[in-house]
Amino acid sequence: MTDGVVLPPGGGRRIQSAGMTLKVGAERSRNWSMFEVDVPPGFDVGVHLHGAAEELFYILEGELDLLAFEPRVRTAGDWSSWESGTGAKVVRGGQGSVMFVPPGCPHAFANPGPAPARMVFLVAPPGHEHYLEEIGALLARPQPPDQAAIAQLRARYDMEQLTPMIPGRRQSTSSGGPGGPSGGPGCRPEGASRVLTAARGRATAGLRGARGRTTAAPRAAPLAG
Repeated sequence: MTDGVVLPPGGGRRIQSAGMTLKVGAERSRNWSMFEVDVPPGFDVGVHLHGAAEELFYILEGELDLLAFEPRVRTAGDWSSWESGTGAKVVRGGQGSVMFVPPGCPHAFANPGPAPARMVFLVAPPGHEHYLEEIGALLARPQPPDQAAIAQLRARYDMEQLTPMIPGRRQSTSSGGPGGPSGGPGCRPEGASRVLTAARGRATAGLRGARGRTTAAPRAAPLAG
């Protein structure tokens, strides 16, 4: 019989180059990897998709713009005005909001506000931490990033980038607070996708307990998603 693991608030392996803390990964789980993610103001992960992976995002603190649908038209730049064939739009999610992403579904998150955000990120199958470590090493080199090497790495880890990742996206207040203008099913025909927005303050007591964590290290931009 294999024992489980209990981590205190702030516990886990910090992947500093990604601004993330690995809680449980491929070393322990056969099914998924779990991270706690710090999202600095202005960060935009960029729209991307995975052919086989499923992902789930749960906002602990702050607000994020969330997208999880196939748009009518894929554009190369700003995705904040994208709309699906069924009318789904980008949602402004607050504490307790959940985004589920099935395989093949374009998705993104961005922090449009002046304050940091924090979320839980789960991905199946496990092993996303290896991608984060490798791309962090590429981006940490003193010379300009090797875009060909980054593209090869993303392809090897089942990631297709549709719009650029932007460490400091222009901040916006257009969505009008948690819940945003619209949600609804997306990623048809690839699969059912929903962005579920919960009321503020309904995060579980266990998740609230992690709020007291502080860290002296500077927060890097997350590379997750």
